[in-house]
Amino acid sequence: MTGPARPTRVAAVVVSYNRGPLLAETLEALAAQTHRPAAVVVVDNASTDGSAEVAERDGVDLVRLEVNTGGAGGFATAMATALARHDPTWIWVMDDDVVPAPGALAALLAAADASATPVDALCSRAEWTDGREHPMNTPRPWALASRTARENASAAGGVAVRSVSFVSSIYRVSAVRERGLPIADYFIWNDDFEYSTRIIAGSLGLAVPASVVLHQTAALADTDADPGPRFYFEVRNKLWVFRHARGLLPREKAVFVLSTARRWIRTWRRSQDRAVIADGWRRGVGDARSRPPRPNAVVLAGAGVPPDVLDVVAELDRVQQAWEHGR
Repeated sequence: MTGPARPTRVAAVVVSYNRGPLLAETLEALAAQTHRPAAVVVVDNASTDGSAEVAERDGVDLVRLEVNTGGAGGFATAMATALARHDPTWIWVMDDDVVPAPGALAALLAAADASATPVDALCSRAEWTDGREHPMNTPRPWALASRTARENASAAGGVAVRSVSFVSSIYRVSAVRERGLPIADYFIWNDDFEYSTRIIAGSLGLAVPASVVLHQTAALADTDADPGPRFYFEVRNKLWVFRHARGLLPREKAVFVLSTARRWIRTWRRSQDRAVIADGWRRGVGDARSRPPRPNAVVLAGAGVPPDVLDVVAELDRVQQAWEHGR
């Protein structure tokens, strides 16, 4: 006989780096949710603008890191903190420039409950300051989804997707405990792509239009906008996904390899300094070939991660390795 279902407990996690005023808006929006998170975790990536002080308020679990670990290291730390201290059933992930509408969390949970197919990851609709959907965070419907998956997604008020963005997405804790944390060594870019495809593998990912967040980027730019020197991370990390990640099946990787190649060509063509893009491509390819990503416990050692959290990081490194060996 199965026991009663666990009450829904959501831990919201935010990674902050030198955007104190925007972080304040994010925290105010979390406090105003119609379904309030049971806990809020803020990981400060060694900010120098007072962002950590913004987060020092009642009810916020603040982790101050001693070095900037990037979004990837920050989210790995934040999710491990939620697991170590707050016993959630879901973890809601977002950047520090995201302002969720009051019903954003409630809409995500309602869609998960309404789905006839198991759902382990869902994302919000991200809008820019003028109300248009943000192209940087618009998940594409998954072309290889079965008819049943598409119908179940629609019935739940969502769209079947294969990956979601860390701008505002929610993950079932049972899947996190089975498949591990985001990979800190990515630092920035494609960490959410790798992680969400790993979590969604074998289940259903949902984009939920009724869950709306404001993403306050400086400009309304797509993923193939000119990234300058950061193109290095796009290349290295995407190649890490294609060479080492186990979340995608071979035919799924083929689809993403083609779309990535097209996007890289567009990025090069649109760049104001193609030499920088070419240099990022060369260095990214070289570093992706030289080694795979390191375990999170290695990357985060010495970053100021609390011992109880680092224990969870190490445990989930082992969990991820075991899951990947079983794929």
